[in-house]
Order: sequence, then C-alpha cells, then structure tokens
Amino acid sequence: MMKNVVEVHDLVVVRGAREVLPGISLDVPAGVTGLLGPSGCGKTTLLRSLVGAQRVRSGSVEVLGEPAGSKALRTRIGYVTQAASVYDDLTVAENLAFFARVLGVGSDAAGAAVEAVGLADHRSQVVGRLSGGQRSRVSLAVALLGTPDLLVLDEPTVGLDPVLRRDLWELFHRIADGGAAVLVSSHVMDEAERCHRLLLMREGRIIADGSPDEIRERTGAPDIEGAFLHLVGAA
Repeated sequence: MMKNVVEVHDLVVVRGAREVLPGISLDVPAGVTGLLGPSGCGKTTLLRSLVGAQRVRSGSVEVLGEPAGSKALRTRIGYVTQAASVYDDLTVAENLAFFARVLGVGSDAAGAAVEAVGLADHRSQVVGRLSGGQRSRVSLAVALLGTPDLLVLDEPTVGLDPVLRRDLWELFHRIADGGAAVLVSSHVMDEAERCHRLLLMREGRIIADGSPDEIRERTGAPDIEGAFLHLVGAA
C-alpha cells in the first residue's frame, strides 16, 4: 500500500537567474496538509511542479506512483489556482458540464460537485456575475470532478469571509476523510490549525514539517505564527 501520495526529491526550479526552489525534498500523505509561508516563498512554484505545469531543472516529483504530469494522473488530480480557472460567460452548470466532458466523467459527477461546494442554488447563474468567493467555489467544483485522489489548492480561501472559509475547510476535511490527500497553500498562519500536517516554507526551503502540535512544541511558541518567526530567527 502506498504510504505517501506525493514524493519530492531534490527538486530544483530556476526562473531566469533566480533559483526559486534550491533542491527541496518532501512528501505528502493522505489527509489535509498545509503548505504555509509568506508570499513569494515558492509555494505556487512547488504546487505547479506537483501537477506537472512547471519546468524543473533537476530532481524528481512522483504523484500517486507516477511522474508528475503523466497522462495517467489527469483524472486523479484536482488543481485550483489562485485565479478562478472557469469561463465567465457560461453558467455554473455549463462550466461543470463542459469540464465533465473534457475529463470523461458523467453528468452525475457534475451535479455532485456543485452540491459539494454549496452552489446548487446558483446553477443557472452566469459565472461572471457571481461574487469572487462564489467564482472560487466554481473552480473548486471543477477540481472535484471525478473524485480526485489528490486535491492541490493554491491559496483557495484568500479574501473570503470567515463563514465561507470555515465551510470550505469543512469540505476539505470531508474530502480527506474519504481517503484523498488535500494540499492547501496559504500565507494566513491561523489556517495552520485546520491541518493534520504542516510544511512551513521560506525562501524556497521547507523549514518545518509536522503536526501543528509538534511544531509548537518544538519551538515553544503559543501559535504557528510565533513558531514560524522563531524558526526564521533561528535559521
């Protein structure tokens, strides 16, 4: 039985003259894993590498036992970027129907995905007329098509109100409880407490890896933000 959903070894990514990821290694098991760190620390580059959308200099990235970007992974990974990746001139239902056809999944899956993100009452609305939070949820619904084994979410709750953030985190945990791995990036440190496991990142490197309790105990800090600052100061 596969222990980890993602295995990254000595990953190097270079953009221009800058080494964004200088040879990092990590793994992601089933459950909810948080990837936390300030803006510009390399989180998005790492996530793009996991889904096969980033050119890498060296190292290896395996997802579900396959090299990242493999054709076999197309229906097994759901990926949500920071910008909503749906068509604004289509309705919610039309977007889901289109992507369901692309992925080769049935209409039942599209309906279930809309229900899962709480947009059943907005099926017939044009996406471009929805609020920012609702548009983000349409993108998440698309990512859920086909019940992926790995859900990769790049700052999915930024700018959302507290109630919607809570609802989405409850959804992430329900997905993980079903056996999937959920990797959520954020620069909002209080979201760390919602994760089973944390990867704290700074300047392209993983500076801490463990549960919230383990990281707080290791640093003696009362919260994850304090732990992060302690680790930065000790580096």
